[in-house]
Amino acid sequence: MGTLAPEPEVTCSKKYLALGLKISGKEKSGKPRVLSLLSALLERSVQNNESLLESSQSEDVITIFHGSRAPSLGIEQYLDRIYKYSCCSPSCFVVAHIYMERFIECTSAHLTSLNVHRLLITSVMVAAKFIDDAFYNNAYYARVGGVTTKELNKLEMKFLFGLDFQLHVNVQTFGSYCSLLEKEGTVGLQIERSIQACRINESWSNKDDSTCAQIAR
Repeated sequence: MGTLAPEPEVTCSKKYLALGLKISGKEKSGKPRVLSLLSALLERSVQNNESLLESSQSEDVITIFHGSRAPSLGIEQYLDRIYKYSCCSPSCFVVAHIYMERFIECTSAHLTSLNVHRLLITSVMVAAKFIDDAFYNNAYYARVGGVTTKELNKLEMKFLFGLDFQLHVNVQTFGSYCSLLEKEGTVGLQIERSIQACRINESWSNKDDSTCAQIAR
């Protein structure tokens, strides 16, 4: 007699717990794993896109989300800052990633170091408004993201119209993006093991900046 396959609900529940999307205790503590995985995924996507644009000598589609230069704050630091000060649910970051993918597809732009920060603060804010019971207003998110309230208002409207206000994410889509992030964790582990095998030691700095992160204009 064969072993019964795990129930889909049980599998999803374990997946969400592994990403830090579900809290087993009464209070959440520490940084949810989804932030590190998402930042690694976005950083690799940015690197690939910028290499592609450079090798093909193509010009990217310029949108309102593009700045003149890349911010000094890295993607992981920026995500950590948003999570720390916005108090949104970890699931918002998965939904925000889905929104970003939809927006990029609709605009035919590429995710690069010039637009990823503005897309992140906008998509997380929109996700929090859509799925969380409580959320901060645009002025607060603007301070967290290092932009003006006026600019964030414009970014939000452009983002919503770019998505055609299609903000619903079904369970299947959410689960598939969670699986994608889990896969990113496996890739990261393989890279880490390769570095250890070569006896290469790197010192990573990830200090949080308590002041407002100013996005480059």
